[in-house]
Amino acid sequence: MVSFSFDLSGRTALVTGASSGIGRRFARLLAASGARVVVGARRISLLDDLCAEIRSEGGEAAAVAMDVGDELSTIAAFDAAEGVFGSVDTVVVNAGISPAGSALGLAVDDFDATMAINVRGAFLSAREGARRMVAAGTAETGRGRIVLIGSVTGHHTFPGIVSYGASKAAVAQMGKLLAKDWANKGINVNTIAPGYMATDMTNSLWEIEKGRKLIEGFARQRLMDVDALDPMLLYLCSDASAPVTGGLFTIDDGQTL
Repeated sequence: MVSFSFDLSGRTALVTGASSGIGRRFARLLAASGARVVVGARRISLLDDLCAEIRSEGGEAAAVAMDVGDELSTIAAFDAAEGVFGSVDTVVVNAGISPAGSALGLAVDDFDATMAINVRGAFLSAREGARRMVAAGTAETGRGRIVLIGSVTGHHTFPGIVSYGASKAAVAQMGKLLAKDWANKGINVNTIAPGYMATDMTNSLWEIEKGRKLIEGFARQRLMDVDALDPMLLYLCSDASAPVTGGLFTIDDGQTL
């Protein structure tokens, strides 16, 4: 008999980098599954449009301005989220950037910006979320959930993305370390490592020869569908994933085989 559910009713989730791409999809998915959703990003006008979409579909949503690389901005975003929906018990750490090109020509400023958003931003978002969860009593309830969005580029080599791949390798290890650190705090920390799909970040790649050759090298010679991460995200955010922490889940349609 089935005794689990991915229903997120009663949860309050904060999604970083929600203004576009998979972050925007994650926000809509969590809201459709019953969670009260707080969407955070620097482009607040895009977040207002997203909240309107979620509300039109019967969900609950609020937008907060959030620069994940800035500690004070991150703290203020969680303050604002709590002011609207109360304690946040679920955080999806999704914000990221990816400058492309050979390492020989990569500007140091671009490298530093990638690390600031993808690594420091992931740490600040996860840490602030965990602090709020502990204060709200997750050590007793065991219902804290943090999901980091990594990438297959963090543990497989692809051309032209050295700063992005290195940052996602750091995120994958960070997820394990935070899971260990907070194992007795009632907080699960897991990482999803997606393969390539058509998103705002990568769309231009698939229009050029480099991108087409990359796809030809995949075992199934295709990009993943945009809904490929949905089941795993819902599972890791739900009560059903209570015994799962410190996991790294690669979902790539066999692209790295």
